[in-house]
Amino acid sequence: MKMKITRLGTLFTAAVIGLSTIGTVGAQEFGPTLSKIKQSGVITIGHRETSVPFSYIGDDQQPVGYTIDICMQIVDEIKSEIGVDELNIRWVPVTPQTRIPLMTNGTLNLECGSTTNNLTRQQQVDYAAITYITGTKLLTKKGSGIVTVEDLSGKPIALAQGTTNERVVKTAIQELGIQDVNVVSVRDHAEGFLALQTDRVDAYSTDDILLYGLIAKARDPDTYEVVGDFLSYDPYAIMLPQNDSKFRLVVNRRLAALFRTGEIETIYSEWFEPMGVPMSDLLRANFRINALPK
Repeated sequence: MKMKITRLGTLFTAAVIGLSTIGTVGAQEFGPTLSKIKQSGVITIGHRETSVPFSYIGDDQQPVGYTIDICMQIVDEIKSEIGVDELNIRWVPVTPQTRIPLMTNGTLNLECGSTTNNLTRQQQVDYAAITYITGTKLLTKKGSGIVTVEDLSGKPIALAQGTTNERVVKTAIQELGIQDVNVVSVRDHAEGFLALQTDRVDAYSTDDILLYGLIAKARDPDTYEVVGDFLSYDPYAIMLPQNDSKFRLVVNRRLAALFRTGEIETIYSEWFEPMGVPMSDLLRANFRINALPK
């Protein structure tokens, strides 16, 4: 009897160990992010509210835009990878100040906005392949007398906190010795543009394509113009959690397919052609370089 009890106990222990390792095996197969998504049935996506045409709130009060469309393709790839037909999407609005903290603390699985991939940020987060290339310029009212960054002397400019543009413009002001520039810190693009509209500032600065997006949505677009040389190089990419190469592979696999088949050009045309912004040779070359074979 003692031997039977001992054997039953051994079998029970083995069964418990086997059940407890199922989750571990799944995590090893998919990695932490995909395992979390599969277990919960939910994917959490960060989005911007005013980054036209990349990620903003549409007429139906839902996130829309170029990056949002790309992310929906990625969601389909994730569903296929983890073997589910449906995933619930939890949308989380982010700002330049909150997007990286929300990724690093595990709240977000993807950040689908207008975020520049740079080496400093890669100390905290990861990125997928580049999906857009832009740079910092100035938005002002026509007739303001502002043509270059040097013309900001003695004038106020709005800059969004926590952006690469804020750092670039402040650095240019310092290095060029431009005097008496009043920097007005704002939360996001909408607040910066409002400051310009209401004459609180004479200029607002961010990536040029976002400035054209603000003009396109303005009630009086002919009042504004984008001026100056590029002050920075800003490659946009979808932000991902750090230290999860399996998740990054799944995301880049769908991106490579979009680039390889040319479907990315269809998505691009839908959002940028109405703004009169053709695809640059540099961006087209980027898509070809990242159209990795299977």
